[in-house]
Amino acid sequence: MKEILTGKPSFEHIRSREDVLYIDKTEYIYKLVTSSTDTYFISRPRRFGKSLLISTLEALFKGRKELFKDLYIANTDYEFKEYPVLR
Repeated sequence: MKEILTGKPSFEHIRSREDVLYIDKTEYIYKLVTSSTDTYFISRPRRFGKSLLISTLEALFKGRKELFKDLYIANTDYEFKEYPVLR
């Protein structure tokens, strides 16, 4: 059985381990980053994955394609270009 991490694990940490459960939400991230809307407001209650979402976006915009192997976004036309990331 795969482990469910609690606390503030990063996307990179989760994806680098085989024994950790990760629910693939990259379909929604793909739609978010490829849509033509200029501004987004992401609001979620405490402990609902905001930090993990930001960590996932950071890995995506840094072009870390290897972390997205076997996830939805790896099978799309997303180019995994590297962009500057401020966090």
